[in-house]
Amino acid sequence: MDPKNQRRLERVLEDISSAEMALQFLEQSPGELNHLYIPLLKHTLRVNRKTVECVEQERPLVASYFSNAPEICAAMDIHWFTPLGQCYGVGGGESSHLMEDLEACDKLPVASDICTLLRLALYHLDAGLVPLPTALVALIEPCDGLVGLHEAMRCHREWRHIPVFAPDPPYLGGERSVNYFAHELRRMVSFLEEHTGQRLDIDRLRGVTKETNKKYELWAEWSELRRASPCPHGSIWELPIFYVVQGPGCEDPNMTGWYEDLFADAEKRVREKRPEVSNQKIRSLWFDIQPVWIGDLFLWMEQEWGAIEVVDMVGYCPFTPVDTSTEETMFHDLAKRNLMDTQMVRQARGLADNFLSDINRIVKDYKIDCVIWPGHMGHKDGAASVSLMRETCRDLGVPFLHIGVDQFDRRYTTIDQMKDRISQFFSTMGWEKMSP
Repeated sequence: MDPKNQRRLERVLEDISSAEMALQFLEQSPGELNHLYIPLLKHTLRVNRKTVECVEQERPLVASYFSNAPEICAAMDIHWFTPLGQCYGVGGGESSHLMEDLEACDKLPVASDICTLLRLALYHLDAGLVPLPTALVALIEPCDGLVGLHEAMRCHREWRHIPVFAPDPPYLGGERSVNYFAHELRRMVSFLEEHTGQRLDIDRLRGVTKETNKKYELWAEWSELRRASPCPHGSIWELPIFYVVQGPGCEDPNMTGWYEDLFADAEKRVREKRPEVSNQKIRSLWFDIQPVWIGDLFLWMEQEWGAIEVVDMVGYCPFTPVDTSTEETMFHDLAKRNLMDTQMVRQARGLADNFLSDINRIVKDYKIDCVIWPGHMGHKDGAASVSLMRETCRDLGVPFLHIGVDQFDRRYTTIDQMKDRISQFFSTMGWEKMSP
C-alpha cells in the first residue's frame, strides 16, 4: 500500500483493533446487556473494514455526513465516511490519541474559540490522517465553522483535486424549502454518478428507505418507552441509536434487528419495573450533543444523585416517515427528514424557535425535572439563545442549568468542576444525594 494511504488509515485500523478486542471481551464475559453491545461493535467493525477495503482496492469512497440523506449512498452502493470520524474513538467515545491531538491543535494558527471538533478535523487533515475520498459531499449547516473546514479541504494540497458538492439548505422551513432541498438531493445524485461511476436505482432506493423507515419507527417506539418512570434504559443509549441509522451502513437489516431487541428490552423493563439504572429520582434533559467524555459524568450523576438523562438533542427528533410510493415522494420526504428533522441541524439551521419548541415539547412529554444546557464552546448558535431557553424553562416551571463545556477537551471545564456545578444546582433545587 502507498505509505501515504497507510498513514491515512492508521486511526481506522486502530479503531478496528480496539473494537475487535472489546468484542472478544464481551463475547467471553457474561453481561445482561451484551446482546445489545455486541451487535453495535460488529456494526462498527463492518463499517470500518469497508473503509479500509475501499482504499486498498481503489473503490469509490465518499466523504459525507449524516444529514446528507445516507439512504442515497446506500442505494448507489457507495461507501462513505465522515471526515470528522478521526476525532472520536470506538463508539463515539474518547480517542486514545485525544490529548496529543488537542496539544497539536493548540499549535495550529487557528483561533482557540473555534469549535474543537473543527480544530481537531483541521489537524487531522493537515497531518494526513483522513482517508482520501473519491469525492466530498460537504455540509454547510448548521454552522459557519463547517464551511471554513470544507474550504480548508478544498484548498489543501492533497485534497484540491477532489470534486466537492454541498447541498444548499434553505434557512427557513415550509414546503417551498423542502421542495428546493429535494432538488438539491437530486443534484447530489448527479454529482455522485459523475464522479463515482455508480448509478442510482430507484427500486434499490425504495428498498433501502423502507429498511430505514423501520429503524426510525422502532426508534420512535423506544423513545416513547423512555417516558416511563423509571426510565427503562440508562443515559448512554442516545448516541448509538442515532449512529446506526444515520451513519454508514444505515440500510443493514441486521441492525433493524438490533433496534427490535433494544425496544423489546426496554419494553420488558417497563413491564417488570426493572430499569437498567435503579433508584431514579431526577429526570433530566441534556439539551445538546453528548461530549466524548460524557460516560464518566452520566455514571456519576446516576450513582451520586439518582439523576437519569432521559433525552438529549441527538436521541430526540420528530423524524418524518418516508413515503416510498413514488420517486417524487421519496426525494420530498428525504429532503424534509434531512433538512428539518435531523438533530442539531434542525435546531441550529433556522430560528431560535426551533430550540424553544423542542424544550417545551420534551419537558412536557417526558415529565422532565430539569434542563441542562452544557453549552459546548463551539455552539455559538445555542449560546445566542441561552436567555431564551432559560425563560422558556422558567415558564414551564423547571430549573435550567448552563455550564459551559468543551465537547472534547476536559481542560476547558474539568469533570470535577462540572460535578461541583451540578451538585450545587441539584442541592439548590432541594434534591438530596443518594444514600451510601
